[in-house]
Amino acid sequence: MRILGKTFGFSRRLLQVEWCHPSESVSLIVLTRRTLVPRLRKAPSIFSLCQRQGFSTMPEIEASMRDAELFSPPSDVRGMTELDREAFKKTVSIPVLKVRKEVVNRLMRALKRVALHRPGIKRVIEDPGDEDGRLIMLDPYKMLTVESFEKTELAVLKELDVSPQLSEYNLELTYENFKSEEILKAVLPEGQDVTSAFSRVGHIAHLNLRDHQLPFKHLIGQVMIDKNLGITSAVNKTSCIDSTYRNFQMEVLSGEENMLTKVRENSYTYEFDFSKVYWNPRLSTEHGRITDLLNPGDVLFDVFAGVGPFAIPAARKNCTVFANDLNPESHKWLLHNCKLNKVDQKVKVFNMDGKDFLQGPVKEELMLRLQLSTEAKPSVHIVMNLPAKAVEFLSVFRSLLDGQPRSGEPLPTVHCYSFSKDADPAKDVRQQAEAVLGISLEESSSIHLVRNVAPNKKMLCITFRVPAAILYKDPPLSLENSEEPSPKRPRTSASFSEEPQTVSDLV
Repeated sequence: MRILGKTFGFSRRLLQVEWCHPSESVSLIVLTRRTLVPRLRKAPSIFSLCQRQGFSTMPEIEASMRDAELFSPPSDVRGMTELDREAFKKTVSIPVLKVRKEVVNRLMRALKRVALHRPGIKRVIEDPGDEDGRLIMLDPYKMLTVESFEKTELAVLKELDVSPQLSEYNLELTYENFKSEEILKAVLPEGQDVTSAFSRVGHIAHLNLRDHQLPFKHLIGQVMIDKNLGITSAVNKTSCIDSTYRNFQMEVLSGEENMLTKVRENSYTYEFDFSKVYWNPRLSTEHGRITDLLNPGDVLFDVFAGVGPFAIPAARKNCTVFANDLNPESHKWLLHNCKLNKVDQKVKVFNMDGKDFLQGPVKEELMLRLQLSTEAKPSVHIVMNLPAKAVEFLSVFRSLLDGQPRSGEPLPTVHCYSFSKDADPAKDVRQQAEAVLGISLEESSSIHLVRNVAPNKKMLCITFRVPAAILYKDPPLSLENSEEPSPKRPRTSASFSEEPQTVSDLV
């Protein structure tokens, strides 16, 4: 293409001569006042004419506004319930910079700020009119005129002998070039909540669709598979979590119906059937937090162990672990994952109701350890991760152990999870535990916010040592004979693992 220029006063009028190649479907033309101004007349208040350059300049606009105007799918996909990828084709005009191919690598490092970033779009393509030339695609909202370049960028252009003149390129966008949230926003009814978030469980995308999204559920599922590498199945929860086995009914929206999956969390591998057991990838941090509280040699009782995310890391830390779950499928996969992570010799696995586990193996082990004469006894931790009902199981600790504790005897630390919809969730969870135990925990417990489950629902963990007066059938004599028990010291989560509290601390 040849550009013919003639100066008139302070402005320059450019005449364009387009090339035509029978095999090419795109055109490359110089950005001039004639091509830019008509587009900008729709928003006359946000641009001004720069006579010296002969180009229009536009200030920055909010990114969300710009994407909606240019990089959004065609409007006629609105209401689509069966995915038609061909319907997403669209042609947009973007600025490009014509350069010699030998300077592309050096130039791209300098133009990171203004280069185009779109899924599946090459930022550098061959120049249709010059086999030795290349076109660098630029962000149309950062680059409109030569004046949009920063001084450092212009310096590099000058050093490499590259003209800063911008040209226009007709770019065809397809389904592959749109982001999942852009596709869903264009398809779902205007004004409706659009979410592209999901929980990833191995190759499975687990969604919780709202009622207004259900007519589009199969399309949404397919988009999640298309736009997320490694996802081959999309499912939607169709019922609440069962409080007995902690699984839920699900519907396969798109892709494979294979629910056998493998996940990697905190350097450990877990395999299971997602349709039959409980797994929440959002608890990864919490699993690690509890593991960090443990020291080698400690004892962990995992009352609702699932497939092992607390038990297995504890065993790898050389703790003695007793892990239980009522769900036969969870029990099966817990055994499998212990072998998979090479800790099967360090974990004793049970398939019991939580109450029976506490009154059976836990009680037996605690009573056995009371008879040990070793001076340095390990800390004992009891994890109760069943937020919907775990607090109710605290009643089992009342008079669980026979006799009286010996002075200096370590008391078990409980980590009990619960949900709260209260305005003061920490206070609410503490009061729930106090009501079941029949004792105040205000100065002898710590509460950790695990995550926000919903806008008005939080999951928390209350950590405390079971008081001797609650744990033993015969309360300590010092409590029976004392009119006012000694005040309890406030504890933090860190202190639980660093300095074991004993019976003498509490009495």
